[in-house]
Amino acid sequence: MDSPRPGLARRGFLRGLGGVSLGALLAAGATTASPTASAASPAAAAPARHRFLRVNNIRVHVVEAGTGPLVLLLHGWPETWYSWRHQIPALARAGFRVVVPDQRGYGWTDRPGAVTDYDIEHLVDDITGLIDVLGERQAYVVGHDWGAIVAWHTALLRPERVRAVAALSVPHRWAEPAGSLLPVESLRATYGDHFYIVYFQRPGLSDVDLASDPRTLFRRMLYTGSGDGPGWNAMIPSSGRILDVLAEPTALPAWYTQHDVDTYTAQFRHSGFTGGLNWYRNFDRNWLLTAPWRDSPVRPPALYVVGDRDGIASSPQAQQLLAGPTASVPNLRRAVLLPGAGHWTQQERPTEVTEALLGFLRSV
Repeated sequence: MDSPRPGLARRGFLRGLGGVSLGALLAAGATTASPTASAASPAAAAPARHRFLRVNNIRVHVVEAGTGPLVLLLHGWPETWYSWRHQIPALARAGFRVVVPDQRGYGWTDRPGAVTDYDIEHLVDDITGLIDVLGERQAYVVGHDWGAIVAWHTALLRPERVRAVAALSVPHRWAEPAGSLLPVESLRATYGDHFYIVYFQRPGLSDVDLASDPRTLFRRMLYTGSGDGPGWNAMIPSSGRILDVLAEPTALPAWYTQHDVDTYTAQFRHSGFTGGLNWYRNFDRNWLLTAPWRDSPVRPPALYVVGDRDGIASSPQAQQLLAGPTASVPNLRRAVLLPGAGHWTQQERPTEVTEALLGFLRSV
């Protein structure tokens, strides 16, 4: 397992964490006065700290702020704890204990070597193990993108540990395969070998591609998948270069800065992309592992938030949740469709997402 060296110089360590002081969370990442503000307006940031915890035999880097009921914020791909930079101080000021991990394979958390170390059982065990290490019995579990998948499955498989679940962008059971096929086989049959999830299955290929120019990757990816960009092209071209399907912004949108691009670049130059890609390489394994729960509902109270310019908003599963409770999520309390927002919901619309989360958390 790889992990940050104990002897890392303090300055280099903080640079890798996103340039955050241990006494206060990100002046540059404090919640903005409005979601369209051109620059972050530093609010009185709640005291926060970075630390490492031993969870399920790996060392997990977390950012923690506030006191009160425990809220876990789970990032997606390709992100880190930093994607929640706006919500951390806001939720802490509102009376919650906010803990945001770099999930396994990401940031400064360990990166196990086997692909199967990233299956859904390991990912859910990391969340319940983190709750245990933090000395709690339950938590509010909030996730975005792949973090939403982990949040849904933690609520499904371990409902006694979840006070409530909130998912951003990705609805529950969004990748159901057709007929008797496994998920990757189904995607290959429908879209071909160049569909991005199929492309990600080959170890070493996409890993090298993504790592070749992470600064350009994050500048383009954040723009392309946002409400300001043209939207995803999920097909990787014959060149095999993901950068070739990502649009170059003429100027950065108001919601992210060059500092944000540089922060993600530094974090992924440290961690590489293989850990996150290994989550995708367990699609079929996860489908088989969760077969016994196929007809089981997610029972804890739930919130769903998605941008109307996120392609996943048009999926049948998202449309069903936007219409109200479903058989799979019978205790859905609220669904929020964010006009003009794309995939990076909590970064593009920090004020609206924070308000939705606070309203939901307080209600349950």
